[in-house]
Amino acid sequence: MSNQWLEWAKRIQALSQAGLTFSKDIYDIERYEELRKISVEIMSEYTELDMKRIKNLFANETGYQTPKVDVRGVVFKNEQILMVKESIDDKWALPGGFCDIGLSPTENVVKEIKEESGYDVIPVRLIALLDNNKHPHPPEPYHYYKVFILCEIIGGEATIGIETKDIHFFSEHHLPNLSTNRNTESQIKTLFEFLRNPKKETLFD
Repeated sequence: MSNQWLEWAKRIQALSQAGLTFSKDIYDIERYEELRKISVEIMSEYTELDMKRIKNLFANETGYQTPKVDVRGVVFKNEQILMVKESIDDKWALPGGFCDIGLSPTENVVKEIKEESGYDVIPVRLIALLDNNKHPHPPEPYHYYKVFILCEIIGGEATIGIETKDIHFFSEHHLPNLSTNRNTESQIKTLFEFLRNPKKETLFD
């Protein structure tokens, strides 16, 4: 089935949150609350999350809703790419995660790579800024922008983190079972193009 229903639900959620943020009329607030409830029901139907968890996801959301930012570190060594095995789903992803408040994208990616893999890195360049809606990720309640930053290892050693179970470098043609919420096979293969062509222009959308 098409994911269009989910996209409508996320749009309803965003509009209802904006309404709850700016409306002062009690009757309008009731209508926006009802719209949010409907969006949660639809999201529960079309994602793997139950209604209680979805409600909790949005319970702390305030203000005008905007896409969330997920930063991923792209680290090559011997023509292979660094990946970590996520404890939460037992699948593989580029080290990274949500951007923390108060840290820049590069500061975030350096921190995430260190925490998840044990390597010390320096950021080299932004190679891609992608909208998860335009790539084959599984349906999710949130709208994400994914930031891929090329980094170089300057120290450290492979060390499993709190959220990871394993660390490994993979070649382009021998990729592991990927955590597709975090990164897709087509994205990983596109990243290898930057290894072959360092002058390749930054990707967006």
